[in-house]
Amino acid sequence: KSIGVHDIEEMVARVARIPGKNVSINDRQALKNLERDLGFVIYGQEKAIQELSAAIKMARAGLRHHERPVGNFLFSGPTGVGKTELSRQLASLLGIPLLRFDMSEYMERHTVSRLIGAPPGYVGHDQAGQLTEAVSRNPHAVLLLDEIEKAHPDIFNVLLQVMDHGKLTDAGGRTVDFRNVVLIMTTNAGAEARGKATIGFMTTPQDDSGQEMETIRRVFAPEFRNRLDAVVPFTPLSKETVLHVVDKFIMELDEQLLQKGYSLEISAELRQWLADKGYDPQMGARPMTRIIQEHLKKPLAEHILFGDLPKGTRITARLENGAVKLEIPEPVHQE
Repeated sequence: KSIGVHDIEEMVARVARIPGKNVSINDRQALKNLERDLGFVIYGQEKAIQELSAAIKMARAGLRHHERPVGNFLFSGPTGVGKTELSRQLASLLGIPLLRFDMSEYMERHTVSRLIGAPPGYVGHDQAGQLTEAVSRNPHAVLLLDEIEKAHPDIFNVLLQVMDHGKLTDAGGRTVDFRNVVLIMTTNAGAEARGKATIGFMTTPQDDSGQEMETIRRVFAPEFRNRLDAVVPFTPLSKETVLHVVDKFIMELDEQLLQKGYSLEISAELRQWLADKGYDPQMGARPMTRIIQEHLKKPLAEHILFGDLPKGTRITARLENGAVKLEIPEPVHQE
């Protein structure tokens, strides 16, 4: 067997304990198109994507503090507008794992030991910390700490060490390297003030950044804010953006159906209905998953499992008397 470029890239990656994509000659192309590619899957958050992409490129170019993580970011904004999804898509495009922690599970003081391990002599001291173990196993990763404002204050002291020095010593004395981690923390702090001014869809751009930043300054201590590379604001979704979100869900569903030999088309009226039903001023586009599942996936599953659907069937979904109706061509039976 002859050894090609890909084999060499994989060998270098294994020796250096980094993902193959980090040393690939194609990595520059991925970075060059990072902003564009994120824009393909995250809608209505151009400013957030620009700030994040620029910081990642600076880090990959070596223009960052070498003793800190690749980036320390705080994503701020309402629920259901793409903060977590942008983190997930960034990890996918960079070819590295996403490590996600829901910080609402770490509101009590004793939960610090769950992250970094319990000291010797305490219950659970023989168990590795969830955070330190995850990063030790995945030194190149996107580390997502969701709803960081809910974490116990002692956890912020732990984070300061990570954000400042790119390292964290667990309770057992082991030092874990965070310098190749993209640290993303999300917060809804400040979103309430924005939400009061935005009832329903956002129809025109609004600048509530002053109020939002004031809330962030009130919630987060100066020593934490000063270690952030950027506070990345996410805005409420516009009507047009929510329609794009519907299109994304339908494309994903159509792709699943194509693998089964079927295809799906929806009417313009149903598209708008899904946008209206799948968006909530308080929850953003999070209800969309449930709406698609209830009104499209469930009836489709019935037809696929128990109906007479020949391969190549094109299913049309439309709105009739306020309800979703599937139109399926009658199968042609051979004599």
